[in-house]
Amino acid sequence: MNDEQLFQLLGTSVVACPTLLLTVLGVSSLVGRPLRERTASRLTQGAVATGLLASIGILVLMLITDRRLVELDMGHWLALEKQHFHFTFKFVFDRLSVPFVILSFALCGVTGAFASKYLHREPGYGRFFVLYAMFLLGMVVTSLAGTIETLFAGWELVGLSSALLVGFFHERSAPVRNGLRVWTVYRVADAAFLLATLALHHLAGGGDFGGLMGNSPWPAGHAALTTNQALFVGLLLLVAAAGKSALVPFSGWLPRAMEGPTPSSAIFYGALSVHLGAFLLLRFGPLLEASTLLCVVVVALGLVSAIFGALAARVQTDVKSALAFAALTQVSIIFVEIGCGLRYIALIHIIGHACLRTLQLLRAPTLLHDYHDLENAIGGHLPQQATFWQRIVPAALRRQAFRLAFERGFFDTLLGDYCVRPFLSFFRRCDAMERRWTNFLAGQTSRNAAPLQATGDVADDIQ
Repeated sequence: MNDEQLFQLLGTSVVACPTLLLTVLGVSSLVGRPLRERTASRLTQGAVATGLLASIGILVLMLITDRRLVELDMGHWLALEKQHFHFTFKFVFDRLSVPFVILSFALCGVTGAFASKYLHREPGYGRFFVLYAMFLLGMVVTSLAGTIETLFAGWELVGLSSALLVGFFHERSAPVRNGLRVWTVYRVADAAFLLATLALHHLAGGGDFGGLMGNSPWPAGHAALTTNQALFVGLLLLVAAAGKSALVPFSGWLPRAMEGPTPSSAIFYGALSVHLGAFLLLRFGPLLEASTLLCVVVVALGLVSAIFGALAARVQTDVKSALAFAALTQVSIIFVEIGCGLRYIALIHIIGHACLRTLQLLRAPTLLHDYHDLENAIGGHLPQQATFWQRIVPAALRRQAFRLAFERGFFDTLLGDYCVRPFLSFFRRCDAMERRWTNFLAGQTSRNAAPLQATGDVADDIQ
């Protein structure tokens, strides 16, 4: 077996492991014969370990053969010749995708082992691992995507599994409402991503990253777009990245996502999912190079989000929300690094922050126990001293900052009043006009207005 065949075998194994895991767990649940806890746990461990070893094998082989780019083409799945659209599944292994996929397998493996104990005898044990397998597959597909269509497919799997796990405890209303909120924000981000995909197809004639940014291995490459085109597409991708990474003004969904089980909070919103926005900008780095104004916008958005995250983290009353806003601060700093062109530093920052935040969130349920152990060890309460900012910032300004942080920047209220309500009002008016017209044609009441009204009530409820 030569090197190329070995690359193909290992690359296929990396993608096949999470695919088979999702197939086995999903089909067994669909036919009403869910696997036993021990069987599901061992299957998960086996799939994650095999995928991790295959990923490491590719990394070692790339170092030995001094190859920086390996492509795995799965062929055209859909071709619309007149519209110049091809849906192509293609995976690439380079300096960005290989570390990210190894990180995904490693952290998913740790969290899967933790969840098998943490959720023992939980009624939704099997459902959790089905969504966990869907998330893992989404992360692997997103990390290794060689076309924008492939990346979008993985992006959607991650979003769907994340939103469903926020509403994991569906016997209570709050997790379901928060899951709907997360799903709504994801839809806005996905719409921007889809528009960027269509724009790239229209401007560059395809979605292959090689055609869009050159065949040079990451981080080299040059965008095949003009400055204005790069700015337009880049802004759409920035909206998608901001929604997925909970940057301002979409940050309201991040603490709501902590309604899910602790393992999903750790792996999704503290470690991997929240970094996908930064990963997206790293993948499309040549677009940033083509537009200085786009880089300035990325840096400005990162700075604003970092300051807001740092303030909000200090006033939260539960540890998971505090960790969520602390994660937002670090992710925002990563955006600043990307906007400044420090791509390797941003990649290292992502890996280090994801590992640290996973550990903190997995330890969150025992925080009080750890705190009491620490106080027992030192023989008294921990000292409470004024911080540097408490000494230099006037009390009135600190009160205003506290109010702003406590209300989480009023972003949820602003989005609800100035985006969601006008949107709903417009479509309710359209529906009323259509209903009057169909009533006129039918000579009687053609349909009930209850479904759209009910949709509006749900939307009002999740604001």
